Amino acid sequence: MSDAATQKIPVTAAVLAGGRSMRMGVDKTLLLVDGEPLIARVAEAAAAACERVAVVTNRPEALEEAGLPAGVEVWVDEVTYQGPLGGLATALKNTGHDWVLALAADMPWLNPEVVRALWDAREGAQVVVPRTEKGVEPLLALYHRDCLPHARRVLESGRRRLVAMFPALEVREVDAETLRVLDPGLRSFVNVNTPEDLAEVREAGSEDAPVGAPHAAAVIEVGTRRGRRMPAERAVTINMNDAEIATVQATPEGLEELAVGFLVSEGLLTDRGALQGVDVDHKRGLVYVHSDEPVPEDLVYRRRYITAGCGKGVTFASLGHTLGLDAVTDGCTVTADELYDLVGQMARGAALYRDTGGVHACALARDGRVLLVREDVGRHNAVDKVLGRAWLDGVSTEGAVLLTTGRISYEMAVKAAKARVPIVVSRTAVTELAADIAEAVGLTLVGYARGGKLVVYTNPQRVAEGKDAG
Repeated sequence: MSDAATQKIPVTAAVLAGGRSMRMGVDKTLLLVDGEPLIARVAEAAAAACERVAVVTNRPEALEEAGLPAGVEVWVDEVTYQGPLGGLATALKNTGHDWVLALAADMPWLNPEVVRALWDAREGAQVVVPRTEKGVEPLLALYHRDCLPHARRVLESGRRRLVAMFPALEVREVDAETLRVLDPGLRSFVNVNTPEDLAEVREAGSEDAPVGAPHAAAVIEVGTRRGRRMPAERAVTINMNDAEIATVQATPEGLEELAVGFLVSEGLLTDRGALQGVDVDHKRGLVYVHSDEPVPEDLVYRRRYITAGCGKGVTFASLGHTLGLDAVTDGCTVTADELYDLVGQMARGAALYRDTGGVHACALARDGRVLLVREDVGRHNAVDKVLGRAWLDGVSTEGAVLLTTGRISYEMAVKAAKARVPIVVSRTAVTELAADIAEAVGLTLVGYARGGKLVVYTNPQRVAEGKDAG
């Protein structure tokens, strides 16, 4: 890389973090992407190109655990909750440079080379702003300090949009084709506004690192743990009557429904009326399920199959047994739009996923509405919790849709087939064996339900293209 590409430009980068995160429901700037808070990622990328970096916020106390890079300043908005324009005005007042780079606080893949391209286009301008297919991008743009009086006049008029001051300024636009040379996918302009956006970003990860980004790993933190954003995990032993059935690694919430769901999925619980009760010893991680249904005498001799699950799932169902299941013949249909909307509903209901990024979510839906959402470090456990809760509450799973953030592997398909759920949808992949089983037992498997698209792998007659379905 040339010296010009590594030398920092005389600009103050202002990370604008004064919003209310209304569409996310929580402070999105502290949500984790690749183990790092969003706002820290933006500040770090800005620091790679700019001499000075400041976060402009209404709540400086919220940034105490944000892990901001050394040297990043925190400025408080002069007037609270005036939107990005108010934050920019604060930055223009405090900067020691001629130029301020305005940055949204929720851009996980900001490419420093894009910033340099804007700098190179500044001659004769007061504003340098990118233009993509979506229009101008004022939250990744350069503003000369001469913009301050114009920003204040717009704010005094009751308006808060950055572009409202553009007609009075010399504005230079940098077109998308110029920027694609540096950032082929224009990932720098990706924002995280909703739970669906967050899920997309986390799944995409850093596989396609921005052009010019360093390849060496960076040490974000040493010697401390932030428990509030780390998913809990512990061993949970499931007992039925007097027999120990299995031990799973699970998130220690909803253990009653986890145990029941596991036993239902394995065919050990079939009669809701026979259930006597469930006792949970949270301290020791033990769950005792009491039922008039007997535990099969040969259970201890049955072969346990270690699955491809996170933390290794356990099942008693062999492939041969699976192919002997009764076919799921439910004739329900849904539209592709409806399925995609249900995935969004699941994402919005997955609070732990938003906080930690380290768990899976699962949901049960019917008639266009998500009925249950459960989360766990294990994707199998999340499914068991949903199916267990439905079984305990007498919620029918026939004609329903089961949704998951995790991969659909063969044992996930088995759980759905045993529960008589006709449609299973994942934001991620479907394994070949799962598809083979689903084809044999009549399940509709849908994968990669994200980015406005989805892939129907088996029994596509249940997924309609139009907006109306029976």
